[in-house]
Amino acid sequence: MSIKEKRAAELFSNGYNCAQAVLGPFCEEAEVGFDMVRIANGFGGGVRYGELCGAVSGAVMAIGLKCGFYLENDFEQKAFCNKKICEFMEKFKEANGVLTCRDLLGVDIRCPEDHSGPAAKEAHKAVCPKLVASAVSILESISFEK
Repeated sequence: MSIKEKRAAELFSNGYNCAQAVLGPFCEEAEVGFDMVRIANGFGGGVRYGELCGAVSGAVMAIGLKCGFYLENDFEQKAFCNKKICEFMEKFKEANGVLTCRDLLGVDIRCPEDHSGPAAKEAHKAVCPKLVASAVSILESISFEK
């Protein structure tokens, strides 16, 4: 387990959601300030609706930190970042089967009360740490060199 995977696991076990746990170690690396994880608050639990896995959302944000374009009309950088996002998404799907939170958990969590039910809590403990580790591991395997 890498240092970033360990840090992500620590964050997740301390109450940060899956998106925050994946993004956190990359915020620290990018020196943007750890408080940047606040931006990922609503992305856990598939944007609180069981859609795109929060670990995937956090990884996409981390990719943006690593290579996102910010200069007007820098379409080359934009295309490069988009390519890296697609590369991540394909690798995550290959490793985990699907990209949607509720399919990964095996629990429908579209309603707020669904998140606090026993099935969701058990899936959260059993499945989410593995997905956080998978997302970080895949991010670390991607080359961001041009």
